[in-house]
Amino acid sequence: MKKEIVVIGMSGGVDSSVAACLLKEEGYQVIGATMKLLEDEKTKEAIEDAKKICTILNIPHYIFDLTKEFKTIIIEDFIGSYKEGTTPNPCIVCNKHFKFGLFYKKAQELGATYIATGHYAKVKNNRLIMSDAKEKDQSYFLCQIDKEVLPNVLFPLNNFHSKDEIRALAKKYNLPVSEKKDSQEICFIPNDDYKSFLEKNNIKNKPGNIILKNGTILGKHNGLYKYTIGQRKGLNIAYKEPLYVLELDTENNNVIVGTNKELLKRELIATDINYLIDKDEFFKTKLYAKIRSRGSLEEIEKCQLDKKKNLIITFVKDLRAITPGQYIVFYNDKNECLGSGCIKK
Repeated sequence: MKKEIVVIGMSGGVDSSVAACLLKEEGYQVIGATMKLLEDEKTKEAIEDAKKICTILNIPHYIFDLTKEFKTIIIEDFIGSYKEGTTPNPCIVCNKHFKFGLFYKKAQELGATYIATGHYAKVKNNRLIMSDAKEKDQSYFLCQIDKEVLPNVLFPLNNFHSKDEIRALAKKYNLPVSEKKDSQEICFIPNDDYKSFLEKNNIKNKPGNIILKNGTILGKHNGLYKYTIGQRKGLNIAYKEPLYVLELDTENNNVIVGTNKELLKRELIATDINYLIDKDEFFKTKLYAKIRSRGSLEEIEKCQLDKKKNLIITFVKDLRAITPGQYIVFYNDKNECLGSGCIKK
């Protein structure tokens, strides 16, 4: 009897291409699909590359045109976040609404039991778990997906420990992508120049003051969107010791700066909580968390709900540059990803 249908997200890159090969070897009925999110040359090239791989593998290829939804849900939200003085993480939002949201619905329309991607992560017993390839682990970016989708998600690269292994497999399968470079930038921002992108999308250079917490004016800025929490470079101010961005005061249009010590905090408040396990189990578990994708796992001392069902988190030790708009992602001591929330303050 033939195995179930699986629709795999094909980007035209080495990870998704090898993942498709592995699924086919396992006997699944594999369908390739590429989400069209932007109207640009890079997207056209990705679609053509994905088509070529699907032709080589003799599997169908579909294009899901989601450009309108992407503009509203991702791009406009990204711009709005900077207007509010926060630093967004559009990849997390995209995974939630697109790769494991709209893509999943489209796959179901094609009769699929599963969806698959080239992400470096694991699903075991309906739990999201860190990849063995620690430096490539992407569980942080998957933290907001619906837990109800997890039983229907396959990560074919979950048993590999490095990107070199994946490239070697691409050569073995004679895929013309083995030397293709990984994309490191946000897909809708050319050359990773978010400041120019924002300026082209009506974010104005509104001059204001750079101040200390006590209100002392140290200099001028030319737009809050050019700064982020913890930034030191580019402040162009003179002071008796190094200063860093502590806060973006959108109400008064001020960049508030202070010492490195003032950047340290033990507590944060998180909104938009997504639980990947049962809530009761979550609050009974010894929790650890990351506050940025490349950050280390930090031990949590206390986790409690406020009246608005936001999470108030207290860490065992001070953390540096907790940034509103970024995500806190929760884990246990077994490297299972338990959920997440958007950092409010």
